[in-house]
Amino acid sequence: MANHKSALKRIRSNETKRLRNRYQHKTTRNAMKKLRETTNKKEAEELFPKVVSMLDKLAKNNVIHANKAANLKSGLAKHVAAL
Repeated sequence: MANHKSALKRIRSNETKRLRNRYQHKTTRNAMKKLRETTNKKEAEELFPKVVSMLDKLAKNNVIHANKAANLKSGLAKHVAAL
């Protein structure tokens, strides 16, 4: 177990950040799934910018790699365009 105050604080803050990252990542994955299952073009075009924003935020905070975010956005854009 940690002996220093700063180490104890680091443990607490890491756990808080881990839970926040997990929540945001799962929420983004669910939004992407919903977008992929959408067959209505108008609905997909409304949802697409929100999902892209979520992916950009995850990449900015290093929850996912920037290249992965770019690949996901590209795939979703192709899906929306094909509707």
